[in-house]
Amino acid sequence: MLKDRLQEVEEKISAACARSGRSRDEVTLIAVSKTKPVETLREAYDLGIRVYGENKVQELTQKYDLLPKDIHWHMIGHLQTNKVKYIIDKVDLIHSVDSFKLAQAIEKEAAKHDLVKDILVEVNVAREESKFGLKMEEVIPFLGQLSGFSHIKVRGLMTIAPFVENAEENRSIFADLHKLSVDIRDKNIDNVNVSILSMGMTNDYEVAVEEGATMVRVGTGIFGARNYAV
Repeated sequence: MLKDRLQEVEEKISAACARSGRSRDEVTLIAVSKTKPVETLREAYDLGIRVYGENKVQELTQKYDLLPKDIHWHMIGHLQTNKVKYIIDKVDLIHSVDSFKLAQAIEKEAAKHDLVKDILVEVNVAREESKFGLKMEEVIPFLGQLSGFSHIKVRGLMTIAPFVENAEENRSIFADLHKLSVDIRDKNIDNVNVSILSMGMTNDYEVAVEEGATMVRVGTGIFGARNYAV
């Protein structure tokens, strides 16, 4: 079943790339493995998946210790400043930087490990009160604040679009984030290289790819429905 679901996701990403005149290798598939047991991740690993996204620090660190070291871990959930130290040397990319305080904590912990940590700035494009992230108009001033850090590198933007039945309803969300990334590139801000757009999840990743996503975060589409009782 997992093999079939993964193949279906791959085919849909490839088709979305073809529709939008893009190459398949422009889009990284992040398997969102939150709440999924290590055995399931091993099965996905055997099918070739090497990039996993986790929402919770404790779950990420536990899986990190138990799974092969050639896995690329991404922190995609909201990150508290006091938890940064547990993942700073374990994750390739932090998707959810949404405050100067959090950026400071990442800078501090990365310096301790002599690292330069790649991050994305989380943008609440839809202005949903239930979601984290900066408002669109706050992003460029925020990037200016980060330009002086030497142990952080801003690699792009992330958004979590509203959950909708019809993915087309989120097309404008993704288009707006893409436009913002172009505006940022034009400004040539120090320490900022917005080459990554992390947007699109199981219910809308095809539309996100058509609108320029370079990373899509797919959980249910690969692993099936989650069990939140664990």
